[in-house]
Amino acid sequence: MKFLEYSKRYIPSINNAIKSILDIKSKNVENLFLKDYYLELNDYLLSGGKRIRPILGIATYNAFHDNKDDTIIHPSVGVEFLHNATLIHDDIIDKDDSRRGKPSFHYRYRNYHKQYKLKKMDDFDFGNSIAIIGGDTLFILGLEAYLFNEFETKLNLKAIKYYEQGFIEIINGVLIETDMVNNKNISMEDYIKMIALKTGALIEKSILIGANYAEVEEKFLKDLSRYGLNLGIIFQIIDDILGSFGDEKVTGKPTDGDIREGKQTCLLISALTNLENEKREKLERLIENPNMTTDNVKEVKDLFRSSNAIDSCKKLANSYYQEAKSSLEKLKDEIKDSEAEFFENLLDFVMNRKF
Repeated sequence: MKFLEYSKRYIPSINNAIKSILDIKSKNVENLFLKDYYLELNDYLLSGGKRIRPILGIATYNAFHDNKDDTIIHPSVGVEFLHNATLIHDDIIDKDDSRRGKPSFHYRYRNYHKQYKLKKMDDFDFGNSIAIIGGDTLFILGLEAYLFNEFETKLNLKAIKYYEQGFIEIINGVLIETDMVNNKNISMEDYIKMIALKTGALIEKSILIGANYAEVEEKFLKDLSRYGLNLGIIFQIIDDILGSFGDEKVTGKPTDGDIREGKQTCLLISALTNLENEKREKLERLIENPNMTTDNVKEVKDLFRSSNAIDSCKKLANSYYQEAKSSLEKLKDEIKDSEAEFFENLLDFVMNRKF
């Protein structure tokens, strides 16, 4: 089954599981502000998203389990709560006011502040404060997917361990990325290590959580991990390209954010490596400018193009595509054909995605 077919089959059930967890919280509070808060979180989570992480958990479970059943759906959504928790916090860090073409969580509460003309705190601080709590809330709620389901306690405890590991690795990746902004001497190897933590870790853990519930033999976990980490690396490299050259109407994100923030993306590192001295120095000056204009952003994009950074990054992504495919080939004799097709097609989808 292809990725989009799998998505069509499972996303409605995934969304229902997400909604059920948030509905319980909303119904169990009397305070009107809290009710609105949980409804806002519900709307945020259900406003879009590819659901790649829970789908990977479901597909891994189905790949090894004797019978496909829907018991895996509820625990599969834990990683989606964690993923969205990190997105809420990322948007604060990156000062992004939109997510998936809609207001980011902190921006929703800036608007709330203006709507109700609150006096004690300015709208910027109010929005950020509520969003910090919002991300924390989703992280905690994600654990409930492993506490209340139909699986044995030992399997749920193992899933929680993977969840914890994934969260810690994401934090480490974001911290390294934050430090990289102030460092000129970043190699592509440094970048790959960072995105393996920031993006690859949770994709890998989503797969391992599915494998855990299917009680997959230890000998298969190494290749499952390699597939997941490489898929995550590919995802982030393509995300970097879309972050500067994607269609904003399709991605739902502005194409100047990474450049204005001076993020050490695949494009920037590739350009700094390949440009001649004069152009490289110009790029460095532009990236270091905290008050970058629209024309400056265009200049940076032109330098990316002249250095062939886009093609270089696509070639790099393809090298990890081949590694992921190699791991998948080793698993094909052990997993169901429909899921083998899913895993292979997902690689192609991520490599060629436009959103």
